[in-house]
Amino acid sequence: MNASIATPAPQRRRLGRSLLAVLAGLLVTVILSTLTDLALHASGVYPPTMQPMATELWLLALSYRALYTLLGGYLAARLAPYRPMAHVWTLAGIGAVLGIAGVVATWGRGPEFGPAWYAIGVAVTGPPCCLLGGWWLRR
Repeated sequence: MNASIATPAPQRRRLGRSLLAVLAGLLVTVILSTLTDLALHASGVYPPTMQPMATELWLLALSYRALYTLLGGYLAARLAPYRPMAHVWTLAGIGAVLGIAGVVATWGRGPEFGPAWYAIGVAVTGPPCCLLGGWWLRR
């Protein structure tokens, strides 16, 4: 086998660990956000699913999403095999794309999908919170 073509095993492992670090940060953010949403709906803090919510409740959702996004950035940096902030920037980029997709998907869909400012708030606060989480590890 030609050595210049084959990818050395340690390099493949490093790539796998890099992908895992970014994926773990994303999954922690999504899973914690979803579980918190479900718990708040089940406990009666939030109204039933697909029912309009008060502004204060949307602010609550935005707050814990920001916190979980910070945690996701921290985790991605912590698990990164090298250059932790590069992994955090990758995760922040993925979050920006998903945030913009959320704005597009919910725009003008009605009050049960939330106010436009909420979707925009998630899209705008996500990347900085993710980067702050990575920075938190480095300090």
